[in-house]
Amino acid sequence: MHGQADAILWLRSDFTSLSYSTGGAPIHLTVNGVDANQARIIENYVNGTWLLWLQQEATRQGTHLAIPVAADARVWFNPALRSRDYLIPGLIAIIMTLIGALLTALVVAREWERGTMEGIMVTPVAKTEILLGKLIPYFVMGMGGMTLSTAMAVFLFGVPLRGSLLVLFGTAALFLLTALGMGLVISVLARSQFVAAMIAIVTTFLPAFILSGFIFDIRSMPQIIQLLTHIVAARYFVTMLQSSFLAGDIWPAILPNAFGMAILCAVFLGIALLRFRKRLD
Repeated sequence: MHGQADAILWLRSDFTSLSYSTGGAPIHLTVNGVDANQARIIENYVNGTWLLWLQQEATRQGTHLAIPVAADARVWFNPALRSRDYLIPGLIAIIMTLIGALLTALVVAREWERGTMEGIMVTPVAKTEILLGKLIPYFVMGMGGMTLSTAMAVFLFGVPLRGSLLVLFGTAALFLLTALGMGLVISVLARSQFVAAMIAIVTTFLPAFILSGFIFDIRSMPQIIQLLTHIVAARYFVTMLQSSFLAGDIWPAILPNAFGMAILCAVFLGIALLRFRKRLD
C-alpha cells in the first residue's frame, strides 16, 4: 500500500453469485496498522457497518440475527505479535548512535583537555588526515558492533532477517558515517569532554530514542514534530532496519530514507571539515 491507503476492502469478482449459491462469500479487509488507533477505528467501523446490515436483513426477513461468518485476523510482517521483532531492530539504531556520535564527540575534546592538540597542530599532517584518523577506528568499531548486534538479534532473540546482508550493512555504514559526522561536529565545537558528552546525549541519543519511530510512531505525532524528525538521522535508519528485518528489501522504503541520510551525512561531515582548523584560536 506504500502508506497511501489506510484500508482496502477486497471482494471477489463472483461475490454475489457465490453468496447466493453457497450462502456465504469471503470479504478481505486489509488495514494499515502503523497507526494502531486509526486502524482500530477503521476495523470497528467496518464491523459496525456489517453488523448493521445483518440486523437490517434479519429484521426484513423476520428472523433472529445470526453471524454467518467467523473473522480470521492475520498480522503481516509480525504474525506472532512478538514485541522483540519490532523493538530489537530499533535498538540496533540506538546502539549505533551511541558508538558513532557519543564516543566520537569525545575525540577532539579529549585532545584539548590533555593538552596534546598543540602537538598535533605543529605536525605536517593535513586536517583531513587528522579527522580521518579520528573517524576510521570508530567506524571499524561501529561496524563490528553492527555485526555483533545483528548476530545476536537473529541467533539469540530469533528475529527474522528477510532482507539481504549487503543492503543491511550498506545502510548501516551510511548511518554510521552520519553519526560519526554528528559526533565530530560536537567534538570540534566543544573543548571539554563533559560538555561534549552532554551535548551528544541531548542532540543525538535522546532524539534517536524519542523521535526516530523506535518507541513512538512518527505519523501519530503533531505535524511540527513530524517535520522536526527529518533532521534526526536515526529516523531513516530505524525504518530501513525494520524493513530489512521484518519485510525484506522494500526499495520504496529504503531508497528515500538512504537519500535523506546521505544528505545529513554530507552536511555533518562538511561542517566538521570547515570548522576544524589547525590553529589554537
